Amino acid sequence: MNILTVRRLGTRDYQPVWRAMQEYTERRDADSGDEVWLVEHPPVFTVGLNGKPEHLLAPGDIPVVHIDRGGQVTYHGPGQLVIYPLLDLRRLKLGVRQLVASLEQAVIDLLADYEITAVGRRDAPGVYVDGAKIAALGLRVRRGCCYHGLSLNVAMDLQPFARINPCGYPDLRVTQLSALTGGVETAAVAQGLVAHLARGLGVTLRATETPAPAAVSRAAGL
Repeated sequence: MNILTVRRLGTRDYQPVWRAMQEYTERRDADSGDEVWLVEHPPVFTVGLNGKPEHLLAPGDIPVVHIDRGGQVTYHGPGQLVIYPLLDLRRLKLGVRQLVASLEQAVIDLLADYEITAVGRRDAPGVYVDGAKIAALGLRVRRGCCYHGLSLNVAMDLQPFARINPCGYPDLRVTQLSALTGGVETAAVAQGLVAHLARGLGVTLRATETPAPAAVSRAAGL
């Protein structure tokens, strides 16, 4: 039985969580468990390995962090749910394209719970509602294991997206769950999204009361 441990990290600065994901992936072995980390980040722009400077239009006082996932530039901020799946793809017998499709489908299924029709796009990974992007994807695979993941706009200030070309697409519209339905709670959204992802991956969920893995605390200097 494949077990997926769910860790709720609360609000955490971006860089310590990123470094902790790297450390977890580097240290893990064939017996290491798969995990998914749920987190919100303070305002930050992250630029992937393919990022181009011209897509950072006016970052202003929001930090810019260049990172090791694929893709271009995106924004993270309060009110956005970020999920980081740390998975052994070989053990799960998953290819990268299958993983991307599973992440997108989990969002699509979640939005269907709110009677919202959403779609993925093969040419531009992510999830879209009426042409506006509601979820962004970016992954890194090392030694057959993945990190980074998915961000879902729940109830946030969308203005910072106007300071970039989101995911490298000029004039790409963005939206969020709170604009498409009634009141939403991030905790309930997170629970539903992870449940859909687990079903799609064929794994069993195990929640943990541990607020963060030790690697996050080390990276944060705690």
